[in-house]
Amino acid sequence: MKKQRAFLKWAGGKFSLVEDIQRHLPPAEQLVEPFVGAGSIFLNTEFERYLLADINPDLINLYNLLKQSPQQYIDEARRWFVADNNRKDAYLSIRAEFNQSDDVMYRSLAFLYMNRFGFNGLCRYNKKGGFNVPFGSYKKPYFPHAELEFFAEKAQRATFVCTSYVDTFARADENSVVYCDPPYAPLSNTANFTSYAGNGFSLDDQAALADVAEKTASERGIPVLISNHDTILTRRLYHGAQLNVVKVKRTISRNGAGRNKVDELLALFNPRALSAARD
Repeated sequence: MKKQRAFLKWAGGKFSLVEDIQRHLPPAEQLVEPFVGAGSIFLNTEFERYLLADINPDLINLYNLLKQSPQQYIDEARRWFVADNNRKDAYLSIRAEFNQSDDVMYRSLAFLYMNRFGFNGLCRYNKKGGFNVPFGSYKKPYFPHAELEFFAEKAQRATFVCTSYVDTFARADENSVVYCDPPYAPLSNTANFTSYAGNGFSLDDQAALADVAEKTASERGIPVLISNHDTILTRRLYHGAQLNVVKVKRTISRNGAGRNKVDELLALFNPRALSAARD
């Protein structure tokens, strides 16, 4: 089956890792994703149900609008993808209006526009909550019509919620498997380039997530798979999990020359393995 691309560009997106993640996800009725991002794993797996969460309300509002009114959203969004809007002054004007507006439809349309016309598909907000990604200067930004339609159709099996990962874990039922794609842990103590997510995910957060994952598997019998950089720190955090290493090419870094293959860790907290280790 051909891999399905997400309609959003996304820093740290998992499109290139889809097959590896599919292989390591235990079977279940429901896939729960506390950090859904652009949804590459949702789009390329076959579960009966999906619970997909993110703490970014703009992202979740867009997904719910696309699920509920797909044709209206796609028709309206297409109108933004014109040469007149592919100018820096037009982009900055739309960005300013987005930051002033609380209209869900307007914000959802502007979010897709800024994702495609802004720099590198970044999603970043300042401390006041203002979207602040600069103009991208692309020749002709692509309108992802087929990708939007595919997402909208598959979304009929999904529930999208704007909640923290802790609350999302709590909503997982016994017929679930959880896949976590948190903001990356730094490759070193100085390389803390994870701030593009706009929600500082600290080392304490990384540790707390590992703790929730292990408890969910060992106490509730729900398997949890986490992807992250392969570092000494993440191996310590996920010491109770089955660890697998895959190579992945980074598409976002400080400079183009730094886009080398690095090791990615897939850590599976498996209820059976954890209970066997306790016995």
